Amino acid sequence: MKLICGPMATISHPAFRILLEKFGGCHEYFTEMINAGTLITGGQFEKFYIDPAPVPQKVVWQLTGKNCEHMVQAAKILVELPGIGIDLNMGCSAPDIYRFGSGIAWMIKPIEETEEMVREVGKVITDYNASHQNQLRYSVKLRLGDDDYTDEKFYGFCQMLVDNGVKLITLHPRTKKEKLTRPTHYEYCEKLAQKMHPQGVQVYLNGNVKDKPSYDFAISKASSVDGIMISRAAVQKPWIFKELCDDREGGVEVDMQQLALDYISDVEIYQPKEFWKTRLQRFFTYFAQNFKFSHYAQTQFINASDNDDLRKRIEEFFVKCPEERFYKIIEN
Repeated sequence: MKLICGPMATISHPAFRILLEKFGGCHEYFTEMINAGTLITGGQFEKFYIDPAPVPQKVVWQLTGKNCEHMVQAAKILVELPGIGIDLNMGCSAPDIYRFGSGIAWMIKPIEETEEMVREVGKVITDYNASHQNQLRYSVKLRLGDDDYTDEKFYGFCQMLVDNGVKLITLHPRTKKEKLTRPTHYEYCEKLAQKMHPQGVQVYLNGNVKDKPSYDFAISKASSVDGIMISRAAVQKPWIFKELCDDREGGVEVDMQQLALDYISDVEIYQPKEFWKTRLQRFFTYFAQNFKFSHYAQTQFINASDNDDLRKRIEEFFVKCPEERFYKIIEN
């Protein structure tokens, strides 16, 4: 079973991939959403979004945008980068993304409009593959649709994707409005995999996998899927993929203080100064959940005035809570 790190805004950048790779990493890393319009107009920060370090061969470029022309032009840029391929985001239901016409909006627009975009981006990838030895994969990440979705509408939409060249579908089996606290409908991942495998199309499951028990539960409900995508849980526990791999030795002790300090340094190397605060606040919001006094740790870390203050606060936290400094990765 493949293990995949999902796309997360402000998180899925080189510094985070470097952190995960210290624990063996995973099979694939999806980037945070790359805005098609900003990419093609040469935004000043776009070079940071398309940096494939440290494992270019494992990177999947996730593309978002509101119209076909922008998506096609952006795809022409992305195919020239190293990596596994291009993924279209049709699952993000954040209000600012959806209202902009991106993310899950593509599942709600007139089907003819969405199909045109999928077909034209697919042609970019097909044309590239026809003249290059390395073959790029075309994939889509989506949800079940709006709250008025039906099985016929959902599976028909997926078939449209496949008919236009998509070779992998990642399904977060919730509707547009269903929050993370709502149950995930894993049965749709299983049914989708059974429908798509005869056509040579893979299916990844995404949603609510945060540890070995939840991983086992997801597999029990959707044993036919080809991979499990994990997002937020990997921020809290960068070693989670190691814990889930039976073929890797466990029992490693993690120095949580050194991990945190190294991560700050890598963010400073791989992200522009303008991004440092938001990237580090988002990371430490999740990472602080590892500790017994998680609320205290989170408050201390995310309220730091700058990176030097953050480093000082981290060191002071472990002086006050020395029992929190070392974490033992669970053995399989």
